[in-house]
Amino acid sequence: MTGKTLIYDGSFEGFLSCVFYIFEYKLTDVIIQNEFVVQNGLFSENETIATDTKKADRVWKGLKQKASTISSTKIYYAFLSEQLGVENILLDYIQYIFNNTKKVDTDFTQPSVLKTSQIAKNVSREKHRMEAFVRFKLTKDNIYFANIEPDFNVLPLISKHFKSRYADQKWVIYDIKRNYGLFYDLETLEMMQMEFPKNFDFSKTDTNFFADEEFEFQKLWQNYFKSTNITERKNMKLHIRHVPKRYWKYLSEKQP
Repeated sequence: MTGKTLIYDGSFEGFLSCVFYIFEYKLTDVIIQNEFVVQNGLFSENETIATDTKKADRVWKGLKQKASTISSTKIYYAFLSEQLGVENILLDYIQYIFNNTKKVDTDFTQPSVLKTSQIAKNVSREKHRMEAFVRFKLTKDNIYFANIEPDFNVLPLISKHFKSRYADQKWVIYDIKRNYGLFYDLETLEMMQMEFPKNFDFSKTDTNFFADEEFEFQKLWQNYFKSTNITERKNMKLHIRHVPKRYWKYLSEKQP
């Protein structure tokens, strides 16, 4: 029998809309694919599923009623990993949840439960690193700007932290890898997209865009970092474990 491939728009609501469709039509031989990474199967029939927020909400509410908060959180975190094929791991996990009368979030004998937990853990680690390593720079428009390029799509997960911590200033956190950002204007938090000049170097503080006092602050920060960093006690292996090198180019204290 020919299998079916459901194509969705890449959003979490789109993914849940596919899950609703699978349950509604009792599909068994089915996979879900993001429209941006579609791989045509030889014996597969493709069908595009439109995102339906009402149906997505029904699936999500049903999940929260049937599973623990831990399970639903892990599912969302794992989805944001953008790992190839993660949708089908999550589909299997969701089906397992609805087919059981008891909580299954610690049933690691089920492969999809274990895999989801492992992926979610990696995403959670990246979330905490972003919260620790984001460095804002003051623009000439008096908006604090920070760019990130995390391994996973953690921007939706860090918004609450920064809205709470920097509630008294306007800021933008921009994911240059995925080309979208968060803008906080002292009242609301919105998703946004920007166009940057060609060959714009995000690791540098360009005088055309950033305020003069930003350069002074960076000097102060570098001096503080040097004064608190005792060379004789330096443990480079431990330091890199806590602050991986891939983050260094965006940290003021790491600039020459």
